[in-house]
Amino acid sequence: MSATAVHSLWTTAAAADPISKIPTPKIEYGQLSPTLIILGAALIGVLVEAFVPRKSRYYAQVFVSVVALCAAFAAVVALAADGYGTTKAHIAAMGAIAVDGPSLFLQGVILLSGLVGLFTFAERRLDPEAHGNRVDSFAAQGASVPGSDSEKAAVKAGFTTTEVFPLLLFAVSGMLVFPSANDLLTLFVALEVFSLPLYLLCALARRKRLLSQEAAVKYFLLGAFASAFTLFGIALLYGYAGSMSYATIAQVVDGSITNINPALADTMGNDALLLIGGAMIVMGLLFKVGAVPFHMWTPDVYQGAPTPVTGFMAAATKVAAFGALLRLLYVVLPGLRWDWRPVMWGVAIITMLGGAIVAITQTDIKRLLAYSSIAHAGFILAGVIATTRDGVSSVLFYLGAYSFVTIGAFAVVTLVRDAGGEATHLSKWAGLGRRSPLVAAVFAVFLLSFAGIPLTAGFAGKFAVFKAAAAGGAAPLVVVGVLSSAIAAFFYIRVIVLMFFSEPRPDGPTVAVPSPLTMATIGIGVAVTLVLGVAPQYFLDLANQAGVFAR
Repeated sequence: MSATAVHSLWTTAAAADPISKIPTPKIEYGQLSPTLIILGAALIGVLVEAFVPRKSRYYAQVFVSVVALCAAFAAVVALAADGYGTTKAHIAAMGAIAVDGPSLFLQGVILLSGLVGLFTFAERRLDPEAHGNRVDSFAAQGASVPGSDSEKAAVKAGFTTTEVFPLLLFAVSGMLVFPSANDLLTLFVALEVFSLPLYLLCALARRKRLLSQEAAVKYFLLGAFASAFTLFGIALLYGYAGSMSYATIAQVVDGSITNINPALADTMGNDALLLIGGAMIVMGLLFKVGAVPFHMWTPDVYQGAPTPVTGFMAAATKVAAFGALLRLLYVVLPGLRWDWRPVMWGVAIITMLGGAIVAITQTDIKRLLAYSSIAHAGFILAGVIATTRDGVSSVLFYLGAYSFVTIGAFAVVTLVRDAGGEATHLSKWAGLGRRSPLVAAVFAVFLLSFAGIPLTAGFAGKFAVFKAAAAGGAAPLVVVGVLSSAIAAFFYIRVIVLMFFSEPRPDGPTVAVPSPLTMATIGIGVAVTLVLGVAPQYFLDLANQAGVFAR
């Protein structure tokens, strides 16, 4: 065939299908601004690492991160005030992102959790100075082998791992997209964007380096399994519906679709693909939430990771993952309610009971808080199962209340220290109320909130979730939830009794005096706990307004 003939083939093909048919991408940058601000700041953080002198990096990174998180939160508030959470709620970015009440509410909670968590990352007064330099919770040089000469040289030179700040921002940017993703591909990309920085952050503890690296490897391996399940589920759902879009999948599920993709006509509507694919994606999300039986990573990772990372991860990952789970079940699979509700009942019951019962046997304060967070995942699932608007708003409120209490509790854990760093063994906390009454009292407030004692945020959250579950026909679940709360209250109050009614040990730990950064974190946690406990109505109304998904 001659060159001219080939050329004419190309030109005919082009003429038949002109370029004008390719649609111009339409991106609403203003409505995506919270995520874009955080991503931009994370990239600036990478440049700071490359070009700013080592002595100034810490201050530059903290400044960039705080400004970005505040600006992104202001953008969320502006969007909500402009009506994007209610009347103007819609699907933006060519169907990839939903801008609606739940996504804006959860983005606000994630940004505030990130900001409060950032203060604990930046704390540099808890450890004694090393070679005349202030040190934080993170390894002097992440790449050096624990105990090696290069690590000793890095400590002596006063190096600090300031890369943790851009890593935190990258994680936050993925978490902002995760609950607002409106197609399966965006959901998966967001999952990876926030998981990979967390795997790295878990490995960077200054003390107990090997335990920290072990925690990171466990988290990475199990997280990779969960991601693989999610990806396989996405492939099956695509085969079922012929589309990645939430709206199209929902239409195929309820049979209202009109235009069928001829290439997928044979598999479209095959219920086996739908059930297996949906189950796999839900498994991936339940792993991130830390629900039983996908919870095995939680205690080990919470114990091994640097405590500031544990606090941030325990709060923000739950918020993002529950947001994505709500959107998947309420927007994509409402037609499958009778299939997924019984399974979720089972998961919620074993998660509530499993977390509460196993926590009783724990002797390490971080592992105890890890099992407590597993039990809380079960309580929140009770609200998810309600499948009503009240169910959504109660879950949003619970996540908001829980995240600040959690970060505050882990911030208190960083203060109690002995010669080896943080004293996390429970026996070391005996008599803490006599040695440092204020710290013990603050921790007691957080524990009472976790236990759901009235006049704390935890009580208001549990009451809202259980009320929604009972109204949604899940009354037996509420009975199990109340029983689990009673079991959980036992080990929370046991810690309070240990702190206030035991004799302090002569070789017991000291309580470090933190900088204003950690004081602010703990202060915000106490304030949120008491305000949401004593006067929750305004925030319940706010969550109720934000409880409608754009479809």
